[in-house]
Amino acid sequence: MPSAARSKTADLRLDRPIVLVGLMGAGKTTVGRRLAQRLKVSFHDADHEIETAANMRIADIFEIYGEAYFREGERKVIERLLSGPPHVLATGGGAFMDAETRALVKASATSIWLRADLDLLVKRTALRDTRPLLRQGDPREILSRLLEERGPVYAQADITIDSADGPHARTTEKVLKALRTRQQEGLMV
Repeated sequence: MPSAARSKTADLRLDRPIVLVGLMGAGKTTVGRRLAQRLKVSFHDADHEIETAANMRIADIFEIYGEAYFREGERKVIERLLSGPPHVLATGGGAFMDAETRALVKASATSIWLRADLDLLVKRTALRDTRPLLRQGDPREILSRLLEERGPVYAQADITIDSADGPHARTTEKVLKALRTRQQEGLMV
């Protein structure tokens, strides 16, 4: 990493957690890990934290207990994580859709929508068969519908960053630039 990039990152001071929202395949976990590393803070993946708390896979929680039960547990885990020191949190694709979870995020974090186009989402989600919602039909149709339904809600995030095909480092740099701009404007980061 060039020294100029390092010094710019060092100047960025987090006042609160950074929460990444968006559809599955947008790059929340990968970008989130890189972002946390650059900011020298911890990284949490909400889905992983939920699986640890429940001692079972998300797919099994959905299958056995249903989506409503999962969302309630997800909200509790996110609330616990947001009460901690500044960190980067990658949420599941549906987390920000829940009004209570969205209110928690808005009250105590800086939210960033990683927006990706349909082709990229289809390409990335095809790499793993661990997405319960995509097992319910044609993944492209499901992602298209989710993008249409969820886009207006994701747009309520504090920052929107386009996640592009290619190295995740590019998207990470876009996020860092947006956070620096926000901080220069005197807004909480």
